Formats: sequence, structure tokens, C-alpha cells
Amino acid sequence: MHRSRSYYIRLAGTIAAIGNLILCAIKLLFGWKTGSLAVIGDGIDSSTDVLIALTAIFVSGIVAQPGDSDHPWGHGRAETTATLILSCVIFYAGLQLTITSISSIIKGKIASEISWLAVAAAAISICGKALLALSQFAIAKISDSEIVKANAENMKSDIILSAGVLAGLLASHFFAQPLLDPICAILVGFWVIKNAVRLFKEINLELMDGNADNSLYKKLFAAASSVPGVKNPHRARIRKIASCFDIDLDIEVDPAMTVYDAHELCEQVEEAVMEKIDNVYGIVVHIEPEGSADHQREEEYGLTPDAVK
Repeated sequence: MHRSRSYYIRLAGTIAAIGNLILCAIKLLFGWKTGSLAVIGDGIDSSTDVLIALTAIFVSGIVAQPGDSDHPWGHGRAETTATLILSCVIFYAGLQLTITSISSIIKGKIASEISWLAVAAAAISICGKALLALSQFAIAKISDSEIVKANAENMKSDIILSAGVLAGLLASHFFAQPLLDPICAILVGFWVIKNAVRLFKEINLELMDGNADNSLYKKLFAAASSVPGVKNPHRARIRKIASCFDIDLDIEVDPAMTVYDAHELCEQVEEAVMEKIDNVYGIVVHIEPEGSADHQREEEYGLTPDAVK
């Protein structure tokens, strides 16, 4: 049975929220009982994953709404806005963990020994995150949702993170160096901050209608040039709305061409582009008489084929 994209976003969010909530509770409880800052830090990281999952559930209802007079392009950007806010929350959590860990070293508040309970928490986290990552990647493939894809990649990174915590705890135990625990927690904090900054940069690019994938422009120009009668495709602009692309393109045609024929040519260009690029939300093709670009002022927006080689 066909399911809507919002259904899969909601499904992925529900699975991630429940799974991460369980892992978060285990790690925070075990970390508190053993005094391990590294395990507590891993638990804080899982708490941010719960926030991401809950946001995905909330956003799924918004993005499913059709366009209206206030939002003629639909509500897809709600996913982007929510993810941007989450990046700031994640950054704050990582910063607080780092500051707390550094403070514990300076004040000498370090656990005297590492409990096997903390080691068990890290091992459980690795297994749990692996199962969650597999589920998120499977749903992301079906839904083609950016927030689910981002969460799946985040889960995969968390496996490495928990493995690092486990290695630090084992090293602390076998080498009798409890100081390695807060040091490991600091590294976890840096990891969380790095992921927050990366997420912020990616989402900010989308909000500014940017696109760092030049391969899309190459496909666009190749598709337009493949249509007989199309000359000098230029001033191309591709922006992202959730998981879809909104495209603008200028082309030149024979000045003697009728309006009807020019319109038919535009439709052929649109069909060619949609065959080359997946998830196209909309295409606007602007017609110009051949040679007109040579007499216009220098264009301030859009790309030419030379700009993406």
C-alpha cells in the first residue's frame, strides 16, 4: 500500500524517539551511578537524538500540508527550520558537556575507579545505535527525507562515538587512569559540537537557497542542451525545498519561433530535466531570442555552463 512521505518521517521519528529514549535513560542512570562523565556525555548525546526524533514527528504533520495563500511553495521548509533550531540545541549540549568535564579535571572531581556498569552502558549503546541506524537508513531510502537521512548518518556516527567511550573506559580500567574518563567526555563534547556545526552549515546553505552540488547543474545544462532548438542555456538556479528541487533556467531560441512552438520547446526542456534530476518540485524556463544575452547587462544571478566545469 502506498504511504505518504510524511508517514515515513513520522515512523522513523517514532522508532528513533523510543529507541534513543531507552538508551538515554540507561546511559544517564549508569553514568550517574558510576560517576562516569564519558557515559553521561554519551547519554546527553542520545538525549539530543530524542529531540531530533520528536522534531521529525512534529514536522511530518506540517510538511504534509498543501500550499496555501501564505505558503504558495508548500510547507517543506518547516523541516529545514526545525533542523536549524536543533543544531543550536545540540551545540549547546556539547558545549555544556565540554565545560563540565574540563571543570571536573580542574577541581579534581574525578571518579576513583571505573565500574563495569559504565562499560556495560557503552556496550549496550553500540548495539542499540546499530539497530536504530539500520532502521533509519531503510526508511530514509523509502521516504527520501533529508531529516531522516541526517538522523541515519547521526546514528552511524553515534556508533563510533560509543565505541570511543567504551575504549576510553576499558583503558581507564586496565591502566588504572581514571583521568581518561573526563578526557574521553571532553572528546565526546567536541564530537557533539562538530556535528552541530556541520548540521548548521548544511541547513543554512539550504535556507539561503544555496546548492553546493555542481553535478545537479551539469545534469540541468546537459538536459536542456539535449533538446533540439535550445541554445545557450544560462542563468540557472537550483534551490532545495525539503527533499525537492526548485529550478529556474534561461534559454535562447530562434527569434522567428512562434509563441506556441516556444512553449512546446519549454515543455520538452522540463521533461528532459525531470528525466535527469530526481525529485523536481517545479521548473521555470525563461525564453529569450537568440543573441539577446550579448546585449543585456551582466547577469547578477544564476550560473552558466562554464561556471560549473
